Amino acid sequence: MAATIPGLTGGHMNDFNRDILKETAHRPWPMPDSPWLMTQTWHDLLFAHWAVDAGVVRALVPSAFAIDLFEGRAWIGVVPFRMTNVAPRAVPALPWISAFPELNVRTYVRIGDRTGVYFFSLDASNPVAVGVARLLVHLPYFTASMTCVERNGWIHYHSDRTSGGAPPARLAAKYRPIDRVQPPAPGTLDHFLTERYCLFTTDRGGVAYTLDIHHPPWPLQPAEAIFEVNTMTEANGISLPAAPPLLHFSKRQDMVAWGLRRL
Repeated sequence: MAATIPGLTGGHMNDFNRDILKETAHRPWPMPDSPWLMTQTWHDLLFAHWAVDAGVVRALVPSAFAIDLFEGRAWIGVVPFRMTNVAPRAVPALPWISAFPELNVRTYVRIGDRTGVYFFSLDASNPVAVGVARLLVHLPYFTASMTCVERNGWIHYHSDRTSGGAPPARLAAKYRPIDRVQPPAPGTLDHFLTERYCLFTTDRGGVAYTLDIHHPPWPLQPAEAIFEVNTMTEANGISLPAAPPLLHFSKRQDMVAWGLRRL
């Protein structure tokens, strides 16, 4: 019997949908030939995106990566969600180790015709996951005190960074879907912002890496959100415009990830 995750809304352990491995026609390039290494299931995810000046982003992203623009504009995403089934291949997911909230700040980059995500920060409530990711995947993970609770159809999300010496960053928000599920159509802004199948990063020496992922097309829903506090991008030196963000919600997404590959 699958176990529910105390303190998190919905979701069960060990209910990973392996049928996603058969759904590949939407991918921009084939899945890697090597075996995938890890599963994750993402729940109650909000994509909050703001258009920003490309020069601001260019100054903060390593020169190895070109900034990926949509109609001449760069985009910053603040993405809160929670995870279950976080486990290496052939290892069962375990309560408290394999389920926790996460909050990302990201933009979009490319090398040649391969487009991906560049993370400015990743906050998580699981210190073990943070330590492993910083060491093995060269990602800017931070620990945070976090809650993610559903009440009356709204996802109430709170995160307060606790990593010692890290820039303070906080999010207090609530969000919910407001329309039906619609996968993003190729060529649209929604597709550009969400249909990404690798990440790019660098180590402390500036060496560039990529990491491939796979999931089905995003089951996106238009969303609304109320942000009480959002200093997530300010911690990276990015001031968000006054214009309201573009918002999408996804109830669930199963994914697999491969290992880090040096470029």
